[in-house]
Amino acid sequence: MGAPDKIKSRDESAAEMAKVRRTLGPGSNPPPASFFGSEVEGLPTEEILVNVGPSHPVTHGTVRFLIRFDGETIAAIDPEIGYLHRGFEKQVEAATWTQAFPYTDRLNYVSPMLNNVGYAMAVEKLIGIEAPPRAQNIRTFVGEIHRICDHLTAIAAMALELGAMTAFLYAVEMRDHWYDRIAELTGARLMVSYCRVGGLARDIPDDQWVPKVRECLKRTLEIVRELDALLTRNRIFIDRTRDTGIINAEDAIDWGFTGPCLRATGVDYDVRKDHPYLLYGELDWDVPVGERGDNYDRYLVRMEEMRQSVRIVEQCLDRLPDGPIIIDDWRWAKPAKTDVYHSIQGTIAHFELVMYGMQVPAGEAYGYTEGANGELGFYVVSDGGGKPYKCKVRSPCLSLMQALPSMVTGSLIADLVPTFDSINMIGGEIDR
Repeated sequence: MGAPDKIKSRDESAAEMAKVRRTLGPGSNPPPASFFGSEVEGLPTEEILVNVGPSHPVTHGTVRFLIRFDGETIAAIDPEIGYLHRGFEKQVEAATWTQAFPYTDRLNYVSPMLNNVGYAMAVEKLIGIEAPPRAQNIRTFVGEIHRICDHLTAIAAMALELGAMTAFLYAVEMRDHWYDRIAELTGARLMVSYCRVGGLARDIPDDQWVPKVRECLKRTLEIVRELDALLTRNRIFIDRTRDTGIINAEDAIDWGFTGPCLRATGVDYDVRKDHPYLLYGELDWDVPVGERGDNYDRYLVRMEEMRQSVRIVEQCLDRLPDGPIIIDDWRWAKPAKTDVYHSIQGTIAHFELVMYGMQVPAGEAYGYTEGANGELGFYVVSDGGGKPYKCKVRSPCLSLMQALPSMVTGSLIADLVPTFDSINMIGGEIDR
C-alpha cells in the first residue's frame, strides 16, 4: 500500500471546487460570482432574494423589504413603503382650510395632535393671526401627551418584536389611559381633529379632567420606571440593540434626520428649543441626546423624552390661564351659537365659513414644529380662496425611512427588526 494522498486544506478544496464549477459544460447555468467568493471559508454559499412583508408582523401591513442575503448577512435591501391610499397633499386641495384637519390626523395616527398643531400654525402664519393664550397652553400640553403616546407605542413595538411581551403590555396600558383622557377632551381616541385655525374646537370638559391628567402623569413616570427596569439593563435587549443600526451624526444630518433619531447621534437639535413656539420658550425642560447613534441610544432618548414631556405638561397645567380658546374674529372662526341664532350677521358668517371656507389671503408660508419623530413642517400656498392651493408636508419619517438601507446593509438579518422599530416609521407620513 502506498502512502496516503495529502489531505487538502479548506482553501485548496474551495479552489478546486470553484475550478470545477467554472468549467461546467455547455448549457449549464453558472452560479453567481458570489458563489466562489463567499466569506464562509471553504463553504461555498449562494446569495438569495427574500421578500419580508407586507404580511409580516414587523412590517406594519404595508411595507415590503426585498432583501438579498449572503448567509445571514444583508447584502442589499430595497424597502417599499406600500400604499395607504391617503394622498394628503392632494386631498386637501379639494377641501376647505378647516376640512383639512381630519387629514392631518391621519398623517400620524399615534400623535395626531402634533400634526393638528403644525398645520394650524402654518395657516395662522400665512394669515397673520395667533391663537389666544389659553389655546396655546392647551395645544402645548396636549401635544406633549401625544408625544408620550407616540414614544410608548414605539418602545412597546420594539420590545414586543424582540420578545419582551411584558414591557409591551405595560406601555400599551399607559397609552390606553392617555387615550381615555384624549377622548374626554376631544371626543375621539385616535382621530381627534381638535385644533382649529386660530384656536381649538372645544375647551377642557370639566373640573375633574385636569386632576385626572395629573394622575396619569404620575402613572406615566411609574410605567417609565417599570420599562427601565425591564429593558434598560436587560442582557438580551442590550445585545439586540447595542451597536446595531448605527448611524453617525454626519450621515444622519446628510439624510435629513431630526427628532429622537438625530439626537441619539449626539446632535442637540430640537425645534422646541432652537425655534421656540407656543409655550416652549418659557418652560424649564431639557433635551436628551445620545452618543453612539445605535438602536439602544434611540430607545434611551425616547425614554428620557417621556420624562421631559411630563415636566412640560405639569408646568402647563400649573399656569393654565382663563379666557377664550379660539380667536374672536368671524373671518376665521365660526361665531358662537348665540350669535348664529340671534343675529343675522352671525348667521351669515357661520353660513359663509361652512359653505365657502375662510378666505385666506394669497401668499405662502412654511410652519414647522417638533413632531414625535422629528421636525414636522407644512408649506401652504393660498390663491386667496377658501381652499389650499397647495399643501406640502415635510414629514420626519420620510428622511428616516430612506436611510434604512444604509443602516442595515452588512448587518445580520436579526438586526433589521430592532432598527426598523427604532426609527418608528409611520406609513401615513411618507405616503404620497
